[in-house]
Amino acid sequence: MAGEPLVTVVGNLTADPELRHTNSGIPVAGFTIASTPRTFDRERSEFVDGEPLFLRCSLWRQAGENAAQSLTRGMRVIVTGRLRQRTFDDKEGISRTTMEIDAEEVAASLAYATAKVTKTYRQGMPPQSGPAPTARPVPDSPSASPSPAPAEPHPFCEVPRSFRTGTQ
Repeated sequence: MAGEPLVTVVGNLTADPELRHTNSGIPVAGFTIASTPRTFDRERSEFVDGEPLFLRCSLWRQAGENAAQSLTRGMRVIVTGRLRQRTFDDKEGISRTTMEIDAEEVAASLAYATAKVTKTYRQGMPPQSGPAPTARPVPDSPSASPSPAPAEPHPFCEVPRSFRTGTQ
């Protein structure tokens, strides 16, 4: 939907994602991330943690199932999605407002960890076989030296010819 604010938040999972299903059977993973800003205190010559921001997130369908299988409490993640405001009445009848993220993408942060990615396939779809596609053709002989730049310029920016050929 147009006009909804898209946000990207980096933080740590406060618990394992919870996988649930709607009445119509659509899977949705719910989780909370805590994002804590750090600033350098010059007087104390050390980093100081700020107030943490806790955001509830929902990730739908296959991505939600993948997150529930892959992510665990404490992992540093990157979440991109639509920021939503929700108002409700609590048990005492007091009106409350929360900010939540309807996540489009969730990824493990590789800033302090490594990850091994395994591709999943939809039900009824056969796995693809063969090698992964390459970005450029492999030279015919092992003695051939690779070119300093791709033969074609990047599609989103024009690279000056002097950079592509290495001449001034």
